[in-house]
Amino acid sequence: MKKLAGSLIAVAVAAGALTGCNEKNSAPKVLNKDKPLVFFNRQPSDPQTGAIDMASMNWNDNTYYVGFDAAGGGAVQGKLIADFLAKSDPAVVDRNGDGTIGYVLCIGDVGHNDSKARTEGIRRALGTWAGSPDPVKIQEGKVNVGGTEMKVVELEGKAMTGTDGSTWNANAATEAMGGWATKFGDAIDLVISNNDGMAMGCLQASNFPAGVPIFGYDANADAIEAIGAGKLTGTVSQNVDAQATATLQVLRNLLDGLTGDDVVTSGITKNDKYGNKISAAVDYIPSTKALLAQNTGVNKDNWQLYKAGMRDEQIRQSNAPEKKVLLTIYNSADNFLSSSYLPALNYYAPLLGLKLTVVQGDGQNESSCLDKFTNFGNYDAFAINMVKTNSGRDYTDKLKY
Repeated sequence: MKKLAGSLIAVAVAAGALTGCNEKNSAPKVLNKDKPLVFFNRQPSDPQTGAIDMASMNWNDNTYYVGFDAAGGGAVQGKLIADFLAKSDPAVVDRNGDGTIGYVLCIGDVGHNDSKARTEGIRRALGTWAGSPDPVKIQEGKVNVGGTEMKVVELEGKAMTGTDGSTWNANAATEAMGGWATKFGDAIDLVISNNDGMAMGCLQASNFPAGVPIFGYDANADAIEAIGAGKLTGTVSQNVDAQATATLQVLRNLLDGLTGDDVVTSGITKNDKYGNKISAAVDYIPSTKALLAQNTGVNKDNWQLYKAGMRDEQIRQSNAPEKKVLLTIYNSADNFLSSSYLPALNYYAPLLGLKLTVVQGDGQNESSCLDKFTNFGNYDAFAINMVKTNSGRDYTDKLKY
């Protein structure tokens, strides 16, 4: 009996040791509400006032926004246009010789902060800013054209909304441009757009006035090629590779357990432990928990530097353990996201050890993304690109459970 009792005690001790070992080695389960969350490209905000939705940004300590400097980008686009005019011949730019520079403006979405910033940047550069990005609130401006001060008027600004309700719509821009060309004729001296998709849409109008300077924003691949071919005059790069990498890098840092400043600097403004660091300038705004890539103007002088496939060579393959990320794209038809942002995400994600599951919406109904935002237990982190900028809570509410 003594021998048997001793054996039972030994088994019990061994079993206890094994249980303790398993408890020690098993990682605690992370609740969905505590997992890393990055909003990108569309900053949670009020579509009327532009106020940042800090309730969404403070969802948890692991919530951040990654985008670009919208106000700075608007200023860059405005300067690109003003610099072009300053070097132009007034007799060439002023097509009807009336001493006035007339332009038409494609507005992406009157409720979108980026659209508002670009409209403001354009109007400030041309002197037509009247204190509001509203399509009809404008004033007469002045601008330097080849050393001559000339009057500027915004002939018409219009929000490009498709028949399906989607904003930033290229087809709507084609239709609008056709109407403008008929309505204003040679009074149109410039065509300006809040993004490349709508600018390229304008060029598709059968009666687009040949030779009229046209400016976009985004530096999409087709727009860059159009600059090289002399069809598009200029655009603005919001450094999509820096944005895409920063979106992924913040998630990687949080998943690796980094805290404090390291979350927004490691692999972004300083080398991470894998040797990665974003080449382009990216600034962190603590008050809004936002990482913002800087913008650069693109024209016939430097367009070759922005051709498709020019990836950041400072982001290399790492040995980071694979983690799974559920990522939403607000509109599968959005030219910038589909042709520039998503390919960049798909390029950099494997280098950083992240496996993406991408769900895409229709650009009109939040449910087109939200209904696919599910099965959270299968993922380690989330990246959200909303249909509407005031929909942040719709996503965080789903993560409560």
